Amino acid sequence: MEYRNLGRTGLKVSNFCLGTGAFGSWGNTNEEECIQIVDTAIGNGINFIDTADVYAAGGSEEIVGKALKGRRNEVVLATKVGMPMGKGLNQSGSSRLWIRQEVENSLRRLQTDHIDLYQLHRPDPQTDIEETLGVLTDLVQEGKIRYIGSSTFQAWQIAEAQGVSERRNLARFSSEQPPYSILNRSIELDVLEVARKYGMGVLVWSPLSGGLLTGKYSKGQAASSDSRAARFQGTFLGSIVDPTREENRVKFEIINQLQGLAAEAGITLPHMAVAFTQAHPSITSTIIGPRTLEQLQGSLAGVDIKLSSDLLDAIDTIVAPGKTLDDLERGWIPDWMDVSSRRRA
Repeated sequence: MEYRNLGRTGLKVSNFCLGTGAFGSWGNTNEEECIQIVDTAIGNGINFIDTADVYAAGGSEEIVGKALKGRRNEVVLATKVGMPMGKGLNQSGSSRLWIRQEVENSLRRLQTDHIDLYQLHRPDPQTDIEETLGVLTDLVQEGKIRYIGSSTFQAWQIAEAQGVSERRNLARFSSEQPPYSILNRSIELDVLEVARKYGMGVLVWSPLSGGLLTGKYSKGQAASSDSRAARFQGTFLGSIVDPTREENRVKFEIINQLQGLAAEAGITLPHMAVAFTQAHPSITSTIIGPRTLEQLQGSLAGVDIKLSSDLLDAIDTIVAPGKTLDDLERGWIPDWMDVSSRRRA
């Protein structure tokens, strides 16, 4: 395990981060196994844990809080705010009102008096970024959070936030958490460069592209019964990952090529995919989100793999830098791409 500074901060985090989105009702309802996953991750040198209020409607934070009882200071603890947590009009977003309420809820669920990295889960177009940065600054000054970050922001939104922080003397984002994988290289176009310019750490999620790079999918074959495609059979998500659909033909031809490349290198496709994210100099940490202890152990088996320049070049010939093939893991669809914003009245 390697340890890197989170951007320009003095905070040192492991280059692999334990993501807990699969803890609780969204994935693994066996609380004891989830706690064992946390124990195993820490025992193998991971000192960085990421969760969010919305994961399992708070259930993930509660499990993480129990798992860290008596050892809270051994880890850098990150969570997120902004996604809907109820039906109320003000139970989501990045307003001063909601962040003030929800940070207290997260602290209670996590059984801690402070959060090391508090992140905006998605941009909130309804709230001025100055309002959001203002309340986050207050929470830093009160000691309830230590650092702040963004997640899945566009490059211009990151730059806007940094400019507001500088002009108004407010806390600034120390990190960005975008999706990144061999099949989704869009952040290479601008997000990684703007993060480098402003000295931000980059924590990437979905290195296996929503399961497409696990090696479970083959051209022309249906997914296994325990796969993501099978779980979403007949839905929009299922249609995106279903290799039997004609519109996915090119995508799965590329996945087959990547599988062959990994086999030639003597490594598995998921290990190659995760190692690929680590090869970019702007990446601070890669979030791995196991549902089971077995999945965590499989990921840990590949943490020391480094890809050669020749192998990285070969990947580039299959999926060009900056290219995105996987619609499922874009992260979000901006409001300005809604049909109402693209058509004249």
